[in-house]
Amino acid sequence: MVTSQLPVEHWHEIIGNPTIADAILDRLVHNAHRLTLKGESLRKAEAKRQKLDDEPTN
Repeated sequence: MVTSQLPVEHWHEIIGNPTIADAILDRLVHNAHRLTLKGESLRKAEAKRQKLDDEPTN
């Protein structure tokens, strides 16, 4: 299992070498089952919720 927060379409620019990037992507993505998650991260949602609960009381 390989996970990444970086979308596959941005891997070439991060890896830097197009030949190596193509080789890596060919082996990882060719027969892979890809899951693309959408929506706000749970960490962000939890941080927002905690900030609402942490309002100062006067």
